[in-house]
Amino acid sequence: MANLTLVQAINLALIQEMERDDRVMIMGEDVGINGGVFRVTEGLHKRFGADRVVDTPLAESGIIGTAIGLAMAGLRPIAEIQFEGFLGPAYDQICTHAARMRTRTRGALTVPLVIRVPVGGGIHAPELHSDSPEAIYTHNPGLKVVMPSSPRDAKGLLLSAIRDPDPVIFFEPKRIYRAFREEVPEDEYTVPIGKARMVREGSELTMVSWGASVIQCMNAIEQSGRDIELIDLRTISPFDMETVSESVRRTGRAIVVHEAPLSCGLGSEIASRIMEECFLHLEAPVQRVTGFDTIMPYYKLELEYLPDAARIGQAIDEVVAY
Repeated sequence: MANLTLVQAINLALIQEMERDDRVMIMGEDVGINGGVFRVTEGLHKRFGADRVVDTPLAESGIIGTAIGLAMAGLRPIAEIQFEGFLGPAYDQICTHAARMRTRTRGALTVPLVIRVPVGGGIHAPELHSDSPEAIYTHNPGLKVVMPSSPRDAKGLLLSAIRDPDPVIFFEPKRIYRAFREEVPEDEYTVPIGKARMVREGSELTMVSWGASVIQCMNAIEQSGRDIELIDLRTISPFDMETVSESVRRTGRAIVVHEAPLSCGLGSEIASRIMEECFLHLEAPVQRVTGFDTIMPYYKLELEYLPDAARIGQAIDEVVAY
């Protein structure tokens, strides 16, 4: 076991998979000599060479378009987009081409592509560097969307994503890149895409979250002193509704927490599915604790926008007291 940060766990996964499979390559802005804006790919250019760790021009559409072609030709490209706000120029390539190629060719061609993207707020970054657009890409059939909340899960999920025959957007919560360390097996292992993690068991209510918000949920639960079950989705699309439903049927109450804006966020879908599948078991309406329906504010108000333990704690009190 190694005691690793999220950055180090992802770096280790990249090294191990590039050593195991010579079809795997990395491409993106400053991923090579510079080691990436967050140093996630540090040392890989020297280790694997410029043919497998490729510094690209500042052109997101070109990065993803090229990666799609490489994937269709038999390689396993990992494309890095420096910040989630820069996915916009590549949206057409991702959703019109990568996500639809299997269907368009009736299975003759697939796109085994991983798009790594730092996501979310909490680091006092400028505009277009702190958003949470996961719901946008979850809405596109043909894409898998993953967001780990721990170093151990990050390594196993990334290996699964690289080996998947279809495109996977791998969101990396930048707020917890170096926030804490965790014991991570040095040997190869995978975490299945589409399976949630039970962070802690409880009987009073079910809390569902993903990414950096899982840490805020843990803080709120510890402060509340209540017996709360916490589920980390890990995979946002397809998400593990079976685990969520089974939990809510036992607890009778549910809260969903995420950084993205309230309206049309993934929390809306989860709440609707809970109502459809668990209605007769509910003791209170499903609560959502989310970002606001505004553009992410600048530094001074950034932490006011993000769900924190105080806001989550208030929701806990309201749901339990209903």
